[in-house]
Amino acid sequence: MKNDDTIAAIATPPGRGGIGIIRISGKNLKPLAREILGKLPDPRHAGLFSFLDQNGQIVDQGIALYFPSPHSYTGEEVLELQGHGGPAVMNLLLDRCLQLGARLAEPGEFTLRAFLNDKLDLAQAEGVADLIAASTANAARCAVRSLHGEFSATIHQLVDALIDLRVLVEATLDFPEEEIDFLQSAHAAEQLTTIQAKLEQVLVASRQGNLLQEGIKVVLVGQPNVGKSSLLNRLAGDEIAIVTDIPGTTRDTVRQSIEIEGIPLHLIDTAGLRETSDIVEQHGIARTYAAIEQADLVLLLVDSRHGVTEEDRSVLARLPERLPVLTVHNKIDLSAQPPRIEENTSGTTIYLSAKNGEGMELLRTALLKTVGWQANIAGEGAYMARQRHLQALLQTKELLERAAAWLHHADQLEILAEELRLAQQALSSITGEFTSDDLLGEIFSSFCIGK
Repeated sequence: MKNDDTIAAIATPPGRGGIGIIRISGKNLKPLAREILGKLPDPRHAGLFSFLDQNGQIVDQGIALYFPSPHSYTGEEVLELQGHGGPAVMNLLLDRCLQLGARLAEPGEFTLRAFLNDKLDLAQAEGVADLIAASTANAARCAVRSLHGEFSATIHQLVDALIDLRVLVEATLDFPEEEIDFLQSAHAAEQLTTIQAKLEQVLVASRQGNLLQEGIKVVLVGQPNVGKSSLLNRLAGDEIAIVTDIPGTTRDTVRQSIEIEGIPLHLIDTAGLRETSDIVEQHGIARTYAAIEQADLVLLLVDSRHGVTEEDRSVLARLPERLPVLTVHNKIDLSAQPPRIEENTSGTTIYLSAKNGEGMELLRTALLKTVGWQANIAGEGAYMARQRHLQALLQTKELLERAAAWLHHADQLEILAEELRLAQQALSSITGEFTSDDLLGEIFSSFCIGK
């Protein structure tokens, strides 16, 4: 990928602020720095400078920082101009950089250059974006661990172990008279089992990190007037949805994000599911089923005075089979029932009152348990894994299982060697050793401009 030109961008958010930063990166920034600042700043020392336009007039005054290659974020020469954070002055400074030969940086291009110049691997680069996008404190801590290379180090350990195992298999192929006895004496089966066990630990920790990053989409469904909007308001701690005794009050999806133990929950209150001739309500019900298709979890609300009705069973029958369902019996304040949770082969049922809050903690606990949240793992050992990381880990797991099946077949060691090679390649794609330009473009296009 071409990265031999000079790029510049405003690195601070749009709008007015006390400080605004222009970031510039390229092969030789000395002429540009002298034009804007009058001289080259001392490397890695903050200095007060006047920022000059093409006529030598002062545009702004602020701090300049110069980082020589390769000791910079991108691995190239980097110049940062820290001035006053007004949009007009920032744009004047950026225009001046463009006049001097820089071009406007694309989203994520500074971090892309850091990756291409071996300052970060791909998982660490994604950790930068995940840290910026973190919506909870736990997610931010998890992203910092990825940025500092903890996830990458674990992946590298697995790759190294796979390489050692591949060396044994390849040696056996080179000396066929040794055949399977050579692998047995080198404890190849035990090595593969150890790799699989470690991979499973990484998968568990990665799923926890993925929950921290992505959160879960929870859709509230049920018959009209069973208390879906009241439950949404109680979970959110605010009057988000309109609550009345009139069935069909909610005619469109109402969305709200909350946090439970650091996990983002994206709640969607939906129109009550019933037969209706109201055109507007029909559109709302259609949107309900569209939201269900995108959900990770469904809360089926029923009136505790009536229990699960035939209409509710009809709703359940229309839900995707892959989708977990929690059944919530609401309005226990009207049915004189205690708050409780019941678990059996048919699923989990919670009895609560959205109106007075009884049983809400039981619901919060059940929500986290249903999606597989393990606080003891996520607290210190979770990795901020993206969906592509999980796919790579699952692919590796499948390949290792297939490799294990061939390990004791002396006449099929070529297949074993190939399965191990593919497993190593799948793992290495996480950190970027095997990555297409198309994937890089997709990953970095989601970054902020100026990062």
